Amino acid sequence: MLLENSPKSTRPVKVLQPHFAVFPEFSGASYATRYELLLTKLVRERLYDSSCLLLSSRNSGESGEYEEPSTELAFRRLLASLVSQARAITTA
Repeated sequence: MLLENSPKSTRPVKVLQPHFAVFPEFSGASYATRYELLLTKLVRERLYDSSCLLLSSRNSGESGEYEEPSTELAFRRLLASLVSQARAITTA
């Protein structure tokens, strides 16, 4: 997932709960933190083989600059998982 690194995505966001309760870790968290928590949970619960979270600003994104807020969700890990899956398919 690629998310713009801006104040709107990195500052805490208020949670409205009119119908369903929100997990406590999402309450008061920024969008970037929420995506990080969600993707980490999906990988750890083995619903996803791997995932990646990249933050890039509108200006530096065009030159390919980005930040990885979590080593567990690093681009290199996602690529390693994809290569591993491709090898498994080609050798089957």
